[in-house]
Amino acid sequence: MAGFFLPMLEHTITKDGSSTLISTDFNTSYHSLHGAIQESLHVFIKNGLEYAPKNIPIRVFELGFGTGANAWLSLEYANRNNIRVDYSTIEKFIVPSQIVSVLNYPEVFRFENGNSYFSKIHEIDWNKEQKISNWFSLNKIQGDWMKFNSMEQYDVFYFDAFGPTTQSEMWNEDSLKKVYSMLSEKGILVTFCAQGEFRRTLKSVGFQVEKLPGAPGKREMTRATKI
Repeated sequence: MAGFFLPMLEHTITKDGSSTLISTDFNTSYHSLHGAIQESLHVFIKNGLEYAPKNIPIRVFELGFGTGANAWLSLEYANRNNIRVDYSTIEKFIVPSQIVSVLNYPEVFRFENGNSYFSKIHEIDWNKEQKISNWFSLNKIQGDWMKFNSMEQYDVFYFDAFGPTTQSEMWNEDSLKKVYSMLSEKGILVTFCAQGEFRRTLKSVGFQVEKLPGAPGKREMTRATKI
C-alpha cells in the first residue's frame, strides 16, 4: 500500500504501521513518519484531551481535520471513559473519499465499532453538528481558518496545521490571538510544533507555555494554557 500516488496526495505507511498522507502540493506529511497514530495519541489525546478542564461536555476545536485520525481517537477516548465530547474541526482541503478508503487506522488501533465509527465521521455532512455516538458529537466545518471567526468557547484546541515552514500564516500572532479568544478560562492548545519563534508568539499573546516530551522521533511538543 505504501508509496502509491493519487492526485495531490501520496499514501504511505509510517513506522508504527499506520497510514499517513503526503501532500505533493505542500511537500509535507499529514503526520510524523515515525508513527501517525502514536503521534496523535501522544500529542492530542494524552497531553490534550486527557489534560483538558473536565467540563461537561468537553469542547474540542481542531485546526486541520485532515485524515480524521484525531477526531476518531477522541471519539474512542470519549466512549471508553463515558465522557461527553463535543468536537468541532475546520478543514480547507478535504481528503477525497477514495483516499480515505485506503487509510488503515481501524486495523492498527482497534476498538469496539472502530471501523464503522471511522467511516461515519467521514461520511457525515459537512457544516452540520451530528451525534456520532452516545458520548461524541462532531461538526466538520469546510472553510479557511484565516477567514473563520467564532464566538464559541472551547476547552482544548488541537493545533494540527502543516508546520510553520509550510503554512507560516497559520502560526502568526493574528492566528494565535484567534485561538486565545476561542478558548475558555484555563483552556489549552496542544501541538506537535516546538519551534522557538512559535512559543515566543504564544507567550506574547498571553499563553502560559510548556515544553513537553514529543512523540516518537521528536524531542519536544508544546502545550499552552490560557491564563
